[in-house]
Amino acid sequence: MKNIKPIKSKKKKTALHTRQVLRYPRLDTVLMVEKFIKKYDGEFKKRALWEHLPKKMMYQTFCVVIDYLYENRRISIDAVGKIGWAYYPELARKYYDRKDLGRY
Repeated sequence: MKNIKPIKSKKKKTALHTRQVLRYPRLDTVLMVEKFIKKYDGEFKKRALWEHLPKKMMYQTFCVVIDYLYENRRISIDAVGKIGWAYYPELARKYYDRKDLGRY
């Protein structure tokens, strides 16, 4: 019983896990960035988005929020670098429930 080793997880390390984070954002900060991205969907690149936020924050904290939202598929970044909102669960559910689209 003493020689039992814990099972190591083989999950892929993401940007949030591989770098040293100076400041983690509070929930109200994440929600503020989400709301701003929803309002200005696809209008700003990363730096411009940070500069136009209603409340100022450190750029490193902002990058953590953007990485979090991107990894959880809430936002998308196009080829030009503009950030858009991509999380529409009601619309996804509507298409999922349609019989004519079929499921495999």
